Amino acid sequence: MEITVTKTTAPKAKPDFNNLGFGRIFTDHMFLMNYDEGQGWHDARIEPFHDLTLSPAAMVFHYAQEMFEGLKAYYTKDGRILLFRPDKNIERMNNTNIRLCIPQIDPADALEAIKAVVKIDKDWIPKDEGTSLYIRPSIISTDAHLGVKPAKHYLFCIILSPVGAYYPEGLNPVKIFVEDQYVRAVKGGIGFAKTGGNYAASLIGQQKAAELGYAQVLWLDGIEHKYIDEVGAMNVFFVIDGEVLTPALEGNILPGVTRNSSLALLRSLGYKANERRISIEEVFNAYKNGKLDEAFGTGTAAVVSPIGELNWEGNKMFINNGEIGPISQKLYDTLTGIQWGRIKDDFGWTVEVK
Repeated sequence: MEITVTKTTAPKAKPDFNNLGFGRIFTDHMFLMNYDEGQGWHDARIEPFHDLTLSPAAMVFHYAQEMFEGLKAYYTKDGRILLFRPDKNIERMNNTNIRLCIPQIDPADALEAIKAVVKIDKDWIPKDEGTSLYIRPSIISTDAHLGVKPAKHYLFCIILSPVGAYYPEGLNPVKIFVEDQYVRAVKGGIGFAKTGGNYAASLIGQQKAAELGYAQVLWLDGIEHKYIDEVGAMNVFFVIDGEVLTPALEGNILPGVTRNSSLALLRSLGYKANERRISIEEVFNAYKNGKLDEAFGTGTAAVVSPIGELNWEGNKMFINNGEIGPISQKLYDTLTGIQWGRIKDDFGWTVEVK
C-alpha cells in the first residue's frame, strides 16, 4: 500500500506528560483512506490532524453505520516502540465490519497504516510508567443519502492520543453499579461488535451509576436479566473459591483482546481460568459465603482494573477489603511488563514499529 505523507507545518506544543488524562489530547497527524464502491479502498494518506467536513445527510449521522477500535503503542526502556497484539484488533475490526455491512480492510494494509502514523508521531509517545499512545482507528459511512441501506462510500481514519490512566483511581479498586433496569445488548444483535451504538445504549446506565457515586456499570443479559455480560468499558472477571471466571462469548459481549490475553496468561501461570455463564446471584452467594476472593475488569484502556465494590439491587459487596488482589496484581504486572518490554514476550504478542 502506498501512503502519501503531508507533514504539518505548525507542530503543536507537547502536553504535560504527567497530566494526560485519557482521550483529551491528540497528536499532529492522522491517517485517512477512502472507500468507493467499484474502486475499493484507496488514497491512503497521512495528513495534519484536522476536522472532517461531512454533509449533514451523511449516512453515519442517521443510521450509525460505523465502527471503531482501540489499541496502544508503548515506549520501552531500550527505546523501542511496541504494539500489543494489533492483529487481534484488526481481526475484530473486520468482524465488526462484516456485521455492519462495512467493507473489510486488508489486515496487512491496516497494520501498515497503524505503524506508519505511529512512526510519524513517535515523539508524542509518553515514556513514564502507566502511560502510552492510544490508537483509535474508525470507519464511517459518508454517503449523503437518507435511506436505510449499506453505504457505498466510507472513510477510514486513525487518530492518536497520548494517555495516562483510564480511571482516575488508577490501579486502586473501582466501585461498580449492577444495572437492574436497562439492557445493553442481546444475542443476535451487535453486542460483540466494536461500534458506537453499543456505547450509546450504555450511557443512561453509566449516568445513573455516576449519580450514585459509581465509576462504571455492570450489565446483565438482555433476556433474563440474570447473567453477567460485561462492564461498560471492560470485560469482567471474578475469582470465586480460587477459580477465575469470566462470562463466555455468546455474541452479546465484546471479545476483548486484553480478555483473551488474560485468560492465556492466567492459564500459563497455573491458575484455573474458565469461561461460562455466570449469574449475578452466583456472585452474590459467593460473596455471602466468603468465597468471592477478587473481581476485576480488563480492557485496552484500563489494562486491569480491580473492583472493590459491587452494588446489586442495594446489596453491596465489598471485595478483598477494597484492595487489589494477588491475581489482579500478578495479571497487571505481567501484562504491562510484556507491553512495555520489561518481561520477555513468550507469546509473540508484541509487534515493533521500526
